[in-house]
Amino acid sequence: MAQNIEIGPNGVRLVQPETEIRRDRDRDRRPDRREISEREAIRIARGEGLRDVDRVRRTDRAYRISGSDRRGRDIQVVVDRRRGDVISVR
Repeated sequence: MAQNIEIGPNGVRLVQPETEIRRDRDRDRRPDRREISEREAIRIARGEGLRDVDRVRRTDRAYRISGSDRRGRDIQVVVDRRRGDVISVR
């Protein structure tokens, strides 16, 4: 049976083919747990017209950034915590 060589932070090691396939399958099942930071959420909200930030609330799935726009009107931008998509602007 052929073996593969893996070079990584822990050095060089031999990998059995079935182990490599199993690891790829496990990687596909695991959801990506990375989420955007509060700072990134504020940057995204500024792109939607928010100028002055009054409050940032973190919910289970989103950041709710409240503040005002350049004309002084109240505005709230809701940003998805995982993808960084804008959910709503009010």
